[in-house]
Amino acid sequence: QVQLVESGGGLVQAGGSLRLSCAASGRTFNSAAMGWFRQAPGKEREFVAAIRRSVYYADSVKGRFTISRDNAKNTVYLQMNSLKPEDTAVYYCAATWRSPVVSDKEYDYWGQGTQVTVTS
Repeated sequence: QVQLVESGGGLVQAGGSLRLSCAASGRTFNSAAMGWFRQAPGKEREFVAAIRRSVYYADSVKGRFTISRDNAKNTVYLQMNSLKPEDTAVYYCAATWRSPVVSDKEYDYWGQGTQVTVTS
């Protein structure tokens, strides 16, 4: 049974940092693309970042967020710096063996989400 479990969300002031983690289990994810998506209230889910052999970022987070992975731990991370109130959302981890990695429609497995709230 495949599971993705996010952690690390919370409440932070603008300009602060958080690190999200996503622990995967149930199969080997070394060759999978791991992605982070987010959904703010009243908005559609949007791509944030992804990693396979390369890394991909949404323009809105480029230069502030860093995605990385530890294949030995089957874990992917999202380091979020210089957070802004507009980063407030539920953040989801996802996995896919398909492309393109920026499309949520290509992802097969999803975590339950973790709330990130950035106050001004």
